[in-house]
Formats: sequence, C-alpha cells, structure tokens
Amino acid sequence: MRVTAVLVAYNRRELLQESLAALAQQTRPVDRLVIVDNASTDGAGEAAEALVQEWGGRARLIRLTENTGGAGGFAVGIAAAIAEDGIDWVWVMDDDTVPGPDALAGALDAHERYRATGPDDLAVMGSRVIWTDGEDHPMNTPKAKIRASSAERERAASVGAMEIRSISFVSAFLRASRVRELGLPIADYFLWNDDFEYSARLLRGARGLYVPDSVVTHKTAKRGSSDQDPGARFCVEVRNKLWVLRRSNALYPWEKLLYAAATGRRWFRTFRASQDRAQLKDCLRRGWRDGWRTSPQPTRRVLRDTGVPVDVMVAIDRLAKVDGR
Repeated sequence: MRVTAVLVAYNRRELLQESLAALAQQTRPVDRLVIVDNASTDGAGEAAEALVQEWGGRARLIRLTENTGGAGGFAVGIAAAIAEDGIDWVWVMDDDTVPGPDALAGALDAHERYRATGPDDLAVMGSRVIWTDGEDHPMNTPKAKIRASSAERERAASVGAMEIRSISFVSAFLRASRVRELGLPIADYFLWNDDFEYSARLLRGARGLYVPDSVVTHKTAKRGSSDQDPGARFCVEVRNKLWVLRRSNALYPWEKLLYAAATGRRWFRTFRASQDRAQLKDCLRRGWRDGWRTSPQPTRRVLRDTGVPVDVMVAIDRLAKVDGR
C-alpha cells in the first residue's frame, strides 16, 4: 500500500515543524508528502521549504497566494496526491497534528487485518486523537456508527477498531479510489463541517474504521470541542450546517433528521456557555440567512486564482466532473 500524507498549514510555523518531524520519523515511512501552505505570514511557508528539501523528491510544497481555509487547502492537497498513479491512501492532517511514531503503521496494519476477514470495502480510517495530556480529544473523537449491523460491529471489533460514519481531518486516511469516484472536499465551506460532509460522503454505502492503534496528538490551545467560544466563526458554523442538511447527499434522509436534532442541542449548549450571546445571536441570524439563500460555489471556481499549480488545477477540474463541482 502506498500512502501520500497531505498537511495543510497556516501561520503555525513551530507546530508545522514539529508535525513534519513526526511524519519523517514514522516507523512505516510515508511514501509521498504534500504540504499546502495557505498563504502564511509567519514564516511557515519558508520553514516548509527548508524541510521539504530533507524529503528529496518525495515531497511537494504548494504555496497558495491566499488563505482558502482548511476546506480549500485539503481540496488542493488531496487533488495533488491522487493525481499521481499508484497511491492507495491519502493521509490528511492539520499543521497542529503530531503523529505518534506508529500512527501510519497502526492504520495500515488494521486495514490488512480487516481485509483478511472479508471484502476490502474500507473507504476511510481515522486515528485516535489525544490532547497534550494524553486523554482523548473531544473535538476529534468520533461516535460509533448508528444502525451499524452486528456483523459490521463484530468485524470492526475483530481488528481492534470501531465502525464509524464520519471522521475529522485531524489524521484521516482516505481511500484514493473512493476519492477518484466521489470527488473532493467542498472548498467553499472554508472551515468547519467540511471534513464531516466529505467523510460522510465517502462513507455513504462504504465502510469506515476508527483505529485506536493509530495515535496522533492534536495540539490545540485548549482541550475542548469546537463549539466552545466559537466567536464570529459561529456564522460559518451555522451556514455550513445548513449546507450539509440542505445541499449535500452525504447523509441519508433519516440521518439528516438525527443530525439536525443533534445540531440544535449543540447550539443550545454553545449559547448557554457563551460570554457574548449578542454576537452569537447575530451570527445565528446571518448564518441562517446565508445557509438558506446560498449554496456552495464550485470548488474549481473557489480555488481559481489562488496560486494552485496548473497540474493540480487540472486534477481539480477532472474531479469536479465526478462530483458536479
């Protein structure tokens, strides 16, 4: 199995350096590396250039001319990764993700054991994500797949894993063949919910595993979920949630009902804990308006004129014909 790691960076130079060092020290080496710098202004891009030299011809740095958010960065990086023949898995992560030395080996070992038990229908894998204290990070710990059959649960458990329906981009393994079949993340999401929509899209009708033997550390400032003190970003959260529910086919209709109810409870907790409810109310109003009145722009349109290399833009255009974007 050949694996390309995709790392998206923005203004976290020291964390980027730590993440790249951890990738270079994997017990099962990464085959290829793509770094997408989202127009960083803190020297992260220059630091990445120096580190890429250590990878020789196995690494590629793409420096965008404007910040396209995590959604745009991952769309560019994934497109660049699968443009190469022979890649089986794309391993995605942010620049504040530090993989343990066996993160890649643990995931690939789980896949090998899984496909020995039946059809090789695995589309997505996710690592165990911990915080700096060694405890599971609530922002990136998935829930078990609802309505998974007993056979699905037992097969996943037989390899020490759990069946899942979605995963965050903080160390997710995406099957390249599935990406070629279903396209890229939606760049217009910019941040939040882009990984949920995309992983759920890849996993609709396919299998996904949470693999505790693959461990990474997510070095966020605080150990908490993404709904804690969202501030002005809550506008994007509301808009994107509505886009998932109204514009995406990633979820089945019954799943959308459950997800909408869970979202309502989550927003209630966000308001209850907020120190600036007036700002959240304004964001709710604006995000709700945009979520109902607008739709995500095509990814190739969002990424045009952002410094995407020509060959990667060709790959994006080709994948846009697959997913209609």
